[in-house]
Amino acid sequence: MVDARFEDSVEAPLFLGAEDQKDLIVIATILQDAVFTRAKSTFNRKKREFSLLLNRFRWEDVNAAKAEKRQFERVQSLLVFSDVISIKTLGLDLEDATTPLWLLTLQWTSGQDCSGIITLPLAGGSTIAITVEAISAQLRDMTRPYFAPSGLVPTHNI
Repeated sequence: MVDARFEDSVEAPLFLGAEDQKDLIVIATILQDAVFTRAKSTFNRKKREFSLLLNRFRWEDVNAAKAEKRQFERVQSLLVFSDVISIKTLGLDLEDATTPLWLLTLQWTSGQDCSGIITLPLAGGSTIAITVEAISAQLRDMTRPYFAPSGLVPTHNI
């Protein structure tokens, strides 16, 4: 079995930025059902950055995969939030760095001025809350796509 390759299609790796709530909604849609572990998350207090290395489902490729009768794909992506003030978690075992976590969406709650909280609800009811000075995020694909191990489109009851 050979993995999918960007050069086999007209698509290129995604590189997106978010500077407001509308941008964040686009990234949230793309990241629905992304998988990561706590070990693949980093909060750099000095740089005020929180980053996650995720394996995201390639929602943008679903229709083409169905039409071509080929497997669905995932790609490893880096999500970086800048201007981070603090990180809080609810329902996460901070000692468990290897259990897979499924990201459901990104939610924005505005505060004073441009500040606010970006909440990452996870399957199973746990959350990560990122308090930011302003919305500043980047999503970048880091690897070539690979066939989704399950071979299925993610489904769940929300």
